[in-house]
Amino acid sequence: MVVPAQAPLMVDVEGLTLSEDDRLLLLTPSVGGVIIFARNYANREQLLELIADIRTCRANILIAVDQEGGCVQRLQNDGFTRLPPMQSLGKLYQNNPEQALEWAEAIGWLMAAEVLSCGIDISFAPVLDVDANFSTIIGNRAFYNHPNAVIHLAGAFMDGMHAAGMATTGKHYPGHGSVSEDSHLSLPVDKRSLEAVQQHDLKPFVALQAKLDAVMPAHIVFEQVDALPVGFSTIWLQEHLRRQQGFDGVIFSDDLTMQGAAVMGGYRSRAVAALDAGCDMVLLCKNRSAAWQVAEALADYSWQEASAKRLSNMASRKQMGWQQLRQSPKWLQARHWAGQLCDDK
Repeated sequence: MVVPAQAPLMVDVEGLTLSEDDRLLLLTPSVGGVIIFARNYANREQLLELIADIRTCRANILIAVDQEGGCVQRLQNDGFTRLPPMQSLGKLYQNNPEQALEWAEAIGWLMAAEVLSCGIDISFAPVLDVDANFSTIIGNRAFYNHPNAVIHLAGAFMDGMHAAGMATTGKHYPGHGSVSEDSHLSLPVDKRSLEAVQQHDLKPFVALQAKLDAVMPAHIVFEQVDALPVGFSTIWLQEHLRRQQGFDGVIFSDDLTMQGAAVMGGYRSRAVAALDAGCDMVLLCKNRSAAWQVAEALADYSWQEASAKRLSNMASRKQMGWQQLRQSPKWLQARHWAGQLCDDK
């Protein structure tokens, strides 16, 4: 079987090693990506073996992880640096902006370099949401409660990611920080006007566009713009993001098993609706039955060549070996700063 290097579905695997069902799923032509979770990690040696096994199945598959820092860090212990929540950089920024930007760039590099050293291509980062502990799911994952500070801090963080060789993914477009509900559990509705969103939440996505390789839309309805959640909305993804904003990077859906996506119907319907709306790749996690349903449903999906080209740009651009990384003064310094922020938070 000739399997394409890029395909529109990202799935997860079941445990620390590949099961036979994992292997069959990864060989399905519609699968083009894998996301790693904490349950897939015991230590670095085991992770390296798992990544190598995944690439034996599909050499060019895109491998991702959520390694933001703080409460969202899937790879911990056995040498991985404990990363602070991004809000800790915002607190530093209040008193010492210059130092905060230096540390943000260093920690962006640190996160990316450690992830890349294991053969993973991307971490879905950074969070560009503007939040003042209002959202139950964003909270201290956000850099700051003002868009200009988010622009400066996230921009520096992305500079660090790029320096390490990792593509960036800004989330959750056009901003999750102004609704209290968790879209994993319900469908949040934002009642503000488009102008209000543009003047606040959307600013980082516009200002940082040149540094963004990908975005991930929120499962939120902005009722004055469209009745559909953003990740299924041609108004948001094609009219605003692609045409008006001119963004030509990757659009990843957020996880289609989240409750915020349920309004679109069954899993097959959700996947097709997201791709039709403008997503280049859809995520289907923590539900193997649903993953198989979507993988089979997308077997004959007419995928855009432009999407494959965009996704090819998300692969790891360079990689430092683990021993070389640990001997790097840059790694030691960034690790020290990360530790200080963790202790001070």
